[in-house]
Amino acid sequence: MKTAAEKLTQSYAILNFYKNLSPKLRLPAGVAIMNPFTDAAAWQLAETFYHKFYHDHQPRRFIFGINPGRFGGGITGVPFTDPIKLKEICGIDNELPKKAELSSHFIYAVIDAYGGPEAFYGDFFITALSPLGFTKNGVNLNYYDDKELLRDSEPYIIQCINEQLRSIATTRELCYCLGEGTNYKIFQKLNAKHRFFEEIIPLPHPRWVMQYRRKKIDEYVKVYLERLQGL
Repeated sequence: MKTAAEKLTQSYAILNFYKNLSPKLRLPAGVAIMNPFTDAAAWQLAETFYHKFYHDHQPRRFIFGINPGRFGGGITGVPFTDPIKLKEICGIDNELPKKAELSSHFIYAVIDAYGGPEAFYGDFFITALSPLGFTKNGVNLNYYDDKELLRDSEPYIIQCINEQLRSIATTRELCYCLGEGTNYKIFQKLNAKHRFFEEIIPLPHPRWVMQYRRKKIDEYVKVYLERLQGL
């Protein structure tokens, strides 16, 4: 039986948030919700991860991505963490196919440069504007790639941000946004209306770096460190 102190830790707050995700969205034709937390194996991995790195009462700064992808958080339950990084870097063994994911490779280059997972996850909590992912005809879909999905998911996005701010300890001073384009513009618009944070600092999206600036990974890792450390 969990004690009252345990229930108040970040890990229990985060897991409770994920456990109770229940979107009521009207989905366009061919679009499906991807919820890794309904899978028993992924849920167990998420539990292990969050109890390992967030079993305390320390506030974190939030980093908002877009939504989970099929080969990272979509199968491990941990944002930007593929099965390889989960085992080799986070020390959490798993039976998932050991397939690398591009965004995960970059994020863990940042985490390594920051001082490792204990240091990084001790300061930051990675989430997403839409904590659940989407696919269209079996292919990854960003929440803003479909006009109908964007319109209908906005109330859910607002609800999820508010729920996390209520239950997970953070500072309202600033947060970070993965993506300097559409995701950032949408987040800015929502933040101007609802005043979630005083400031949103954009970061180049890991997928964009790996697809279009792969030869300059070290430079972009430095960009992340400068912004995350407030240099």
